[in-house]
Amino acid sequence: MKVALLTTDNRQPFKQYNKVEPWFGTAPEALLQGFAQLPEVEVHVVSCIRRPVKSPEKIAPNIFFHSLVVPKLGWMSTLYQGCIRATRKKLRDIQPDIVHGQGTELDSSISAVLSGFPNIVTIHGHMGAVSKICRARVGSFLWLAARLEEFTLPRTAGVICISDYVRDLVKKHHVPTWIVPNAVQGMFFDFPKSEAPANDRPLLINVGVISERKRQQQVLAILESLREEGFGFDTLFIGVSPGSTYATTFTNMLGQANRKYGGFKHIQKLDDASFCRQFDQAAAMIHFSNEESFGLTFAEAIARGLYLFASDVGAIRDIAKGVKQVEIFGLDSWDEMKNSVRHWLVTEQFKQPRPAQPPLEFCQRYQPAEVARRHLDIYREILNKS
Repeated sequence: MKVALLTTDNRQPFKQYNKVEPWFGTAPEALLQGFAQLPEVEVHVVSCIRRPVKSPEKIAPNIFFHSLVVPKLGWMSTLYQGCIRATRKKLRDIQPDIVHGQGTELDSSISAVLSGFPNIVTIHGHMGAVSKICRARVGSFLWLAARLEEFTLPRTAGVICISDYVRDLVKKHHVPTWIVPNAVQGMFFDFPKSEAPANDRPLLINVGVISERKRQQQVLAILESLREEGFGFDTLFIGVSPGSTYATTFTNMLGQANRKYGGFKHIQKLDDASFCRQFDQAAAMIHFSNEESFGLTFAEAIARGLYLFASDVGAIRDIAKGVKQVEIFGLDSWDEMKNSVRHWLVTEQFKQPRPAQPPLEFCQRYQPAEVARRHLDIYREILNKS
């Protein structure tokens, strides 16, 4: 089978045109890791970019890469007309059996739907839900992305949803849907584990872009109040700070907390190996978003054996099925979450040995090769119907 996978080369949004290797979001990256283990499929990754870049012809023996230069005018300002046309032209050369658009955030899904080939779309973050939560103004990027999503979804042969939550959001479009969780990158299963430091001061981490949606200000306030009560622990926030008013306020709050108590830090980003090492150094993750996109942060934490405090959002209950070291709370149950963290600290649960491996069922759901095989089954189902 020949598959065209349309996704974003992150050299474009991060303006890192000097890099010679493409890099993708965590979910597409993990899926490609899975496809690389299935020699029976030929995958063509197609990505649009605004400047010419050096790129490899292949990123795996069975995975080809195509970088398409599209001038600035061909992007959101023209509803991705340039990306749509460039992608359609390249796909006529490739002649795939099926086209898979990864995410409705940018150009990938609308280019898949208008490609002229059988196509399917994966929803990572539902733009309609995100735009409502962020109260996107008319004409803004999020508002337009939500409108394009409304246009795209009824016109595809099917939608891959990462959870029941996402399926409920898209059922109004009356297209076939399948629930397939995003794969977790292989390194979170395979990277050699390092022992967490044996001391009386556990490290709690929070991962995510600093934003209203991830609610780091509120998480920080809870943790600061626990330090006020005399509990000893360190806190690390990991995530890009976009320079918004919310992010600036958070940075100021974090600085004040660190000056008063010490042990409060923020890192913008980490490379893959450092991420695994940081997870191994931590004792728990606190993730209290009010709208979840990928949900991979949950799964990555579980794969490395962290204790997890999380809001009941998105796919968390699906991800945590069969996992003991997870506590889930209502979206605004801040006091309940605080009490649970306090109890975790008082009882010193952070000193308990970490599970050597996640539950078998979890591994089967999130290993890249298993998720890739599930995708192939769905592709065949669509092609048989066609």
